[in-house]
Amino acid sequence: MKQYPHLYIDGQWTDPIEPREVELIDPTREEAFARVTLGSAADVDRAVTAARRAFESFSTTSVDERIALIDRIIDVYESYTDEFSELIAREVGIPISSRAQVMGPAEHMRVARDILREYPFESRIGGAIVRREPIGVCALTSPWNWPIQTGVIKTIYGLAAGCTIVAKPSINSAASGTLLAQVLHEAGVPAGVFNLVNGTGRIVGDALSRHPGVDMISFTGSTGAGQQVAAAAAETVKRVSLELGGKSANIVLPDADLEKAARWNIQRSFFNTGQSCHAPTRMLVHENQIEQVVPFLLDEAQRFRLGDPLESSTTMGPVVSADQYKSIRDLIQTGIDEGASLVTGGLERPEGLDRGFFVRPTVFTGVTPDMTIAREEIFGPVLAVIPYRDEDEALRIANDSPYGLGGYVFGGDEAKCRRVVNGLRAGRVSYNGAATDSYTPMGGYKQSGIGRSMGRFGLEEYLETKSVYGFDDEAQTLPALFG
Repeated sequence: MKQYPHLYIDGQWTDPIEPREVELIDPTREEAFARVTLGSAADVDRAVTAARRAFESFSTTSVDERIALIDRIIDVYESYTDEFSELIAREVGIPISSRAQVMGPAEHMRVARDILREYPFESRIGGAIVRREPIGVCALTSPWNWPIQTGVIKTIYGLAAGCTIVAKPSINSAASGTLLAQVLHEAGVPAGVFNLVNGTGRIVGDALSRHPGVDMISFTGSTGAGQQVAAAAAETVKRVSLELGGKSANIVLPDADLEKAARWNIQRSFFNTGQSCHAPTRMLVHENQIEQVVPFLLDEAQRFRLGDPLESSTTMGPVVSADQYKSIRDLIQTGIDEGASLVTGGLERPEGLDRGFFVRPTVFTGVTPDMTIAREEIFGPVLAVIPYRDEDEALRIANDSPYGLGGYVFGGDEAKCRRVVNGLRAGRVSYNGAATDSYTPMGGYKQSGIGRSMGRFGLEEYLETKSVYGFDDEAQTLPALFG
């Protein structure tokens, strides 16, 4: 069994002060495959102390120095992509065929590097200089569903800004988090600039949120957990960046290409076994077109090949854990009990898979907006198809949610689609299945989060703003109205 016995603090692999072990369960085989040693609040304190000490020098490094560091990280990371693929297949059931999970992070690093190269850290407003400076020590908490990419995005933008870091990956993906620390170590990240403390949210996450030496915390996870992070962080009035839950709607207008919309919705919703915050798990279809759409949904859902994520032919693996498996199945049963029509999938195990946390791709029609499966984030391969009568009702249904992470619109009339897109209360909206762009910000409205990641907006999450006066006498023409 693979062992991960160390934390990474101040440039060294080190034993925890109060070591505790946890077994990582392979969700395909339902058996332990690795042991990870967890840290404690005392280890958080060690890591924060190292990060504060390192911040004094790292915050003054030049842009060129940080660009060179990012280039080295990219080179080392790309030499480990096969190891990352195998590890996340064992940890969380992500198929090795899902190359986006391991190839995407390198592209995000390149984007951060390019933005850093052009970013104006100083500008002028009238007679004042406006400086953007690194905020300080950043605590970065990453989820298990995108175990490498989310951690990479947080880390690389923090480093680009000149911040120092204490990272806590999800306990379910602690092994891949440790491998990422190894990448940064081999790339020559200075001692104390990046630190890793594996542990639970209840102990390590809470300690990071409350620590007075942490200037900013970036958390990705459930809305409930995000609320706890924000409440704990408020004690020291640190900056909080949250990417939380979602229940994204895809509004399919009557003049849309129904087949394209249906097939795209299944692929996007069930990618990563439905374990994606942006998944369009509510598909809104005109009430007169439901019967036309269903055959396409059924056909596309049945194209997934469920099985061992270590096999290249597998396109859908298991869900992450026994708890997640039970939660999804309970919500499927709730959908049935509340009167939704099960088109495909359901509670039975996939054929030929007698163990593992596998959930069949599931589609419900006849879903009303008040049903549980239309309101709660299921985080599994379950789609709710909801009818609407007109465009206004479609928007009301889509926006009648505490979440506002993603939104999607399919249709032919661009002017009408633009109105619908503008009416969606969500942080990211795609028209006719358009791909997202790593240079643009990602984040949510309402209970889907606070702040943005990626691109220039993502870099600025890690920067403070300082106004400086008195260095340009000619420009000082306005009276000083405020002290």
